[in-house]
Amino acid sequence: MPTVLRALLLSALLTLLPVAIGVAVSGDETLARKPAAYRGIPLAEFDSTKAVVQRAPFCDLVPEAAVREALGEEATVTAYDNGEQSDAVPGGDVAHEYGCRYSPAAADGVGQARGWVFAPPVTVEAAQRIADTAATGGCTPLPDVPAYGEPSVAVTCPGEGVQTVSFRGLFGDAWLSCSLTRPTTVPVDELVDRAGRWCVAVAQAASVPLT
Repeated sequence: MPTVLRALLLSALLTLLPVAIGVAVSGDETLARKPAAYRGIPLAEFDSTKAVVQRAPFCDLVPEAAVREALGEEATVTAYDNGEQSDAVPGGDVAHEYGCRYSPAAADGVGQARGWVFAPPVTVEAAQRIADTAATGGCTPLPDVPAYGEPSVAVTCPGEGVQTVSFRGLFGDAWLSCSLTRPTTVPVDELVDRAGRWCVAVAQAASVPLT
């Protein structure tokens, strides 16, 4: 997680400490349901205003079919919880979030699919500040893309032989992020579409199902 985001997250932790303690006391338990049958939904067809994202583990609820569609092959997963140190967190730092990283199972596979949600609650003001810092480190905002929460931001980031599309946004008091990294041979429009479908799957896995 970039330093500026960690600073904003720490600010949210200090500001909303009583609420965060309540979350910790209640226990960090994966939502009590099984992964839903996967149907790839374009982000443009997903109403993010109705999603009720929980600040809790969700990786067990991500359909394997969503991962295969995103990466185009079988993958292995590294999941982590709030307070854990994991190499899935950039820099190997202690996580202040719940998340998972999917990597191609094949030794020569290239790419990565990720999803993570901040453990502490995030205010609208803090979320806007986070969104405003997203286009750093060479990342570029994606114009004219559907909302992923409110406020939300979408960026594309270059890498060595790869490119990453990431959608991030506030769902209630939960700041949810997801990203898809694929080789630069994948056309940008295709990558944005696949990333959008992947991020819908992440949001659905992390949300209380609608009744």
